[in-house]
Amino acid sequence: MRILHTMIRVGNLDRSVRFYTEILGMKLLRREDFHDGKFTLAFVGYGDESQNSVIELTHNWDVQSYDLGDAFGHIAIEVDDVYRAVEQIRQAGGEILREAGPMKFGHTVIAFVSDPDGYKIELIGKE
Repeated sequence: MRILHTMIRVGNLDRSVRFYTEILGMKLLRREDFHDGKFTLAFVGYGDESQNSVIELTHNWDVQSYDLGDAFGHIAIEVDDVYRAVEQIRQAGGEILREAGPMKFGHTVIAFVSDPDGYKIELIGKE
């Protein structure tokens, strides 16, 4: 068994695809419109779906935003240098929620950013 993907609903698919590809450096792996269901799926990730877990961005055509609730936590991404990643994301227009630095009660360097829909993304430095 392996995790295939995590699905999140987005209010503006093009904006979200731009964020995940241009700001976080993922690739758009595939995109498909489902006209009868009035939704589009776009899969983004750092590698081919056959070998990597990816993110499924689901856009329901008649919905512009979602109540994210309080059950979902975040998506975690490992990066070589959290400080550099935060600066690159900031310069590209991304929202920084927590600056890079050691985690509370530990020494792993982390940061948090937000995607355009408000989903939190944790950047974790390689140890």
